[in-house]
Formats: sequence, C-alpha cells, structure tokens
Amino acid sequence: MKEFSLKKDIWQECDVYPFLEYLKSLSGDEKACKWEKQILCTNLPCLAIKSEKLSRIASQIAKWNYISFLDLWITEFWACFSILGRIICKIKDFEVFEKYLNKFAILCDCWASTDCLKFNVNKTSEEKFFVLAKKYIKSEKPFVRRIGIRIFFKFINSEKLEEIFMLLKSFKEDKDYYVNMALAWFVCESFIKQREKTLKILKCGILNDFVQNKTISKCRDSFRVSKADKEMLISLRR
Repeated sequence: MKEFSLKKDIWQECDVYPFLEYLKSLSGDEKACKWEKQILCTNLPCLAIKSEKLSRIASQIAKWNYISFLDLWITEFWACFSILGRIICKIKDFEVFEKYLNKFAILCDCWASTDCLKFNVNKTSEEKFFVLAKKYIKSEKPFVRRIGIRIFFKFINSEKLEEIFMLLKSFKEDKDYYVNMALAWFVCESFIKQREKTLKILKCGILNDFVQNKTISKCRDSFRVSKADKEMLISLRR
C-alpha cells in the first residue's frame, strides 16, 4: 500500500482505518503472528511487527499532535496498544501523562504491554512517580502492580530503595506469576547495584519463596554478579 503519513496536525476518526491498514502492511506472516501471540499471551490480535519499527512509529507520531492520536484510543491490535504506551511515556506534563497512563494501565493484559513503557523520571517528577508507583502496587489488577514495580527500577540508586524494600512486604502473598517475576527482576537488579542493602533483604525473609528463589537464579545467571556471590547466594535458597 501507499506509505501512510504519520505527520498529522490533528488525528481524526477518518485516519483510523488507513492507520490500521498501514500497520497490517508491516505485519509478519501468519506463523510469526501466531508465535507472537503465544509469547505475549495477549487477548489482542498480533501482527508481529518488530519492536524497533513500533518505536519509530511512536516517535514519528509524537513529533506532531500526538494527543489527538491518543484520544482516538486505537487498540485493535497489540501493536496499536504498544504504540500507545510508547507515546504516553513521551508526555512531559506529569498530570497529562498520569491521566493517559491510568487508562492504559487498567487495560494491560500481558507482560509486554507493561514492559514497553520507558519512564522518564527526573528531579522534578521523581516524587510524583514514586507516589504513583505506590498507588499502582496496591491495585487489584496484576499488570497495574507490575507497572508500579517497573517504576521502582528508577529508584534503585536513590535513597528511596530501603522504603521500597519495606513496601515489598505487601507482595508476600501475591500469587500472580508476572508480578512475582517483575519483583525477582527488581531485586536482582538491586543486588547488582546495591549489594549490601539488598543482601539484607534476601536474608530477612520478607520475600515469598518464589521471588526469593527466582531472584537468586537471576543473579546466578548474570555476568554482573561475581562468582563468589553466586556461590554465596545458593545458601539463601528456600
């Protein structure tokens, strides 16, 4: 099909169909689409468009009137949803960003939808992000909790890390696989960057067994963890 222009002063309803057709023209073959859907475990149809291409599409839309694009809320395919998330994270006004992220978060149905979010936390917004993360981890929706955990990654090298560790107590009984995997990923990264503080957490028993053991496995798989620490961590398995 003819190249679809992403440079728009304003997005309108009449642009939705051509945009969807443009995305379909970038789709992988049927086998690739089935594979992507299986890997992502999303309820949305998949097009198997490469992540780099989705990022470029989001960046191009964001150079123009991206708010009018977001307001159309195009979610026919998982690729659309991924593009929405990438654009939302480019919003500089925190209140506007939070408004759209809240809408996005409650509709997330797979790990990839949360992991496409790249948070721009800076000195002026860090406290607002931290408050938002603390709100998200209390959600009944597992992928909203996962987004909260992913925001915490931005605070591993900050003075808020110990407070985050205390907040992890609330996940002791959490049974959701994708939440627990995000926690293990977070604690592993914390161990790599803040070894002494994180080691105390691994020794004190505030993590559930799955997170504790998965964290240790991730650390043992990492080239950023010393051989001595990998051996030491074995003793902390449950």
